[in-house]
Amino acid sequence: MNLGEAIKFCRSRRKLTQSELAKRSEVSVSYLSMLEKNKRDPSLKMIEKLAAGLGIPASILILIAADPRELEPIDRTVAEKISYIAMNLLREENSAQESLL
Repeated sequence: MNLGEAIKFCRSRRKLTQSELAKRSEVSVSYLSMLEKNKRDPSLKMIEKLAAGLGIPASILILIAADPRELEPIDRTVAEKISYIAMNLLREENSAQESLL
């Protein structure tokens, strides 16, 4: 599982800076930076705060962080649907934010 990479991926898809996500998640920028570099292991509560800051369910953040081998037991069709839903969640807020500008 690569949670740091997943956080950074979701943050970039949302077009958020580390500062913006840190503020939304109520964490320091330096702590967020360490998480993204996999230098810290967040608690479940922290994962929930980061997911809330990203505007996605914590389960989706964890799924995005999963190693492909961890997902092998999941039926391919189900995995594709889950991936589609996750990507749409990441696109939705971007579209909403852009329409406000």
